[in-house]
Amino acid sequence: MKYNILAFAVPLFVVFMLLEYFVAKQKKLKLFDLHRSIANVSIGILERLTDVLAAAVFYGVYDYLQKTYGIFEIKPSIAMWILLFLGTDFIWYWYHRLAHEMNVLWAVHVVHHQSEDFNYTVSARITLLQAMVRTGFWSVLPILGFPAEMIVVMLLIHGLYPFFVHTQVIGKLGFLEYFLVTPSHHRVHHACNDEYLDKNYGDVLIIWDKLFGTFKKEDEKPVYGLTHQLNTYSFMWQHFHFFIELWIMVKREKTLKGKIRMIFGSPNLIDPSARENAERIFGVKVHEEPMQQRLNNYVVWQVIFMLVTLFFFILFEFELGATEKFLFTAFTVLTLINCGAIMEQKKWVFAVEFLRMLVIGSALYVYNADYHIMTFFICAVLALLALFYRTVEERYLSVVYQEQ
Repeated sequence: MKYNILAFAVPLFVVFMLLEYFVAKQKKLKLFDLHRSIANVSIGILERLTDVLAAAVFYGVYDYLQKTYGIFEIKPSIAMWILLFLGTDFIWYWYHRLAHEMNVLWAVHVVHHQSEDFNYTVSARITLLQAMVRTGFWSVLPILGFPAEMIVVMLLIHGLYPFFVHTQVIGKLGFLEYFLVTPSHHRVHHACNDEYLDKNYGDVLIIWDKLFGTFKKEDEKPVYGLTHQLNTYSFMWQHFHFFIELWIMVKREKTLKGKIRMIFGSPNLIDPSARENAERIFGVKVHEEPMQQRLNNYVVWQVIFMLVTLFFFILFEFELGATEKFLFTAFTVLTLINCGAIMEQKKWVFAVEFLRMLVIGSALYVYNADYHIMTFFICAVLALLALFYRTVEERYLSVVYQEQ
């Protein structure tokens, strides 16, 4: 049996998140909000899942480009590994900078900056769309001649470091501040203070920011999140709100030149009223104040369950077929939407729960030898739900949204 050892990244990151939480608690620092942490980890769960499923595609792109268009035929050596590291970090700087300066790229990167917390859970806020865009930027590497094997290994190593700079429990690091991206540097990057905006884009090395004039050291206490805070835990809204805001702004423009300028221009061009219009159209609930009541245990246990199942899914990925992967992905997406909807106190969450049951039923149907029994069972459940849908829904909502 072949195992995917990348699965162990899941418990590793969870351990560091818990360790940071206990260190912060010992120092009497209030760095964690349970609702926001759940939202952060939920996005991270989907990112890990989709990244694993898309890894072969990314590898195939690099391999094709290198073999078809590679300018040089680069072989692994110490010098080439160092050059690849510098090239990877340099390309990241420019991708990251452009993702803050162009609306079309900010739309896929904004998710990473939505949290008003700053801790290790925030490092999980990455979407598959961002991974796809970054792959486009990194495609320069195989065209230069770096083989896909080297690129993938470097991206795995390079991708580990940024996790550890998303923290407030580590102060400034002396001489390392001169050339590495440190937690202090990255706190500045995630801050929405006016003087900190659009600074410190580096991933591992801070030298690019110092070279291109985007460096700012940490002086005043950072305030985290967006300049116009999202104030919602909706899983879907966090992913797509800026696309909708951008679409509203593009529609407002009368000329083709204006529309193109809006798409490729700065996020500063987006009128705050676009967010309000989008929220009104889609009925998004905005929390003026952070939710203080204890989160429903149902959501907590769902996220724990998904972390455990994600670990085993990745570990045994090579043994799973397309059907298993599809069903698990569908169940994961529905579960994460379910968690966000519960935190938003949405009544339509029961419909999502119903869809999850259908996915589970489908899995039982596909993998149970006695199809007659499973067919009868699924039809019986559907019939009962059809006859008593409102009663079951009311009971479900009364349990899920009981006073804490």
